Amino acid sequence: VQLQASGGGLVQPGDSLRLSCAASGFTLKIYTMAWFRQAPGKEREFVAVSDYRSRNTYYGSSVKGRFTISRDNAANTVYLQMDSLNPEDTAIYYCAASGYHGTRTDTHYFDYWGRGTQVTVSS
Repeated sequence: VQLQASGGGLVQPGDSLRLSCAASGFTLKIYTMAWFRQAPGKEREFVAVSDYRSRNTYYGSSVKGRFTISRDNAANTVYLQMDSLNPEDTAIYYCAASGYHGTRTDTHYFDYWGRGTQVTVSS
């Protein structure tokens, strides 16, 4: 079982990025998928979640309206479209998979984690 996140990089404030998380060894269409992030010296923070059963999505307050989570079950991949990026979005972004349904935001519900991809927003 593996989650491979990619798409991070260095961008300027106001720019956009799309992160991808490719799953292997399991079928993500029966998993709730989420993105978390961790900035230096801070705890891991919930970003977005996509419930496999209801197809509902839910976002952290700091990214709501700017970020969009989506999934391509055929490609076994989940995405995070990030728009209007600002320096406070700088962090390592992790994708995670949970066997629980529902818009879970607590890390304890997530069974599998990717290694993360660095996003840096700086002018």
